Amino acid sequence: MKFKAIVLDIDGTITHKDRRLDLRAAELLYTLDIPVVLATGNISCYAQAAAKLIGLGGQVIAENGGVILTGYYTEPIVSDNIGECEKAFQFLSKYYDLTKFDPDDRKTEIALIRNFDMGQARVLLKEQNFEIEIIDTKYAIHIKSNKINKSTGLKIISKLMGLTPVDFVAIGDSANDAEMIRSAGFGIAVANGDAEVKKAADNVTKASFGDGTVEAIEHLRSKGQI
Repeated sequence: MKFKAIVLDIDGTITHKDRRLDLRAAELLYTLDIPVVLATGNISCYAQAAAKLIGLGGQVIAENGGVILTGYYTEPIVSDNIGECEKAFQFLSKYYDLTKFDPDDRKTEIALIRNFDMGQARVLLKEQNFEIEIIDTKYAIHIKSNKINKSTGLKIISKLMGLTPVDFVAIGDSANDAEMIRSAGFGIAVANGDAEVKKAADNVTKASFGDGTVEAIEHLRSKGQI
């Protein structure tokens, strides 16, 4: 099958271990003749800045599917679930000294510094009726709606692009990439990926981080799949 687009994570997927952009991966993405969508748990301005620096078209899925942009200077599609996340945050604040990342810029979820026991927090939240989930992306802990993820974001942006999720190759490294990888036509986990994302993937690269993405894209190209 020849795929029509690629969707991929940023941190841990097209970066080095220290989060520096992998220039080989960036250059390879720039040379592709198909659309490349960046999908991240980070905020939309970060995602579009990365897209601009790489030379991509500005299509991004940000905040784990909560914010969708189809290009630079376009009106974002923003989910309306932050209220439920705030309730969960206030509840957990009774037990932990929580610190938010980017509180003025996040529109659909809450990201927290990884300085508390997420497993214990999940147990506490399970006793409540919040429609949220708490996930660790290895860079932050996110309180997000359980109705939104990178897969729901992919479904929205693919439709706006005149495509379907199965038209995409998806590449990622974290548990929050697993739904997106399962929804795509072909899913790839880089070698540094979590067990959950590797289980969801159709293929796992031998190389890690940006080198893994280079390996994956070069392989797809050699097979005529992109």
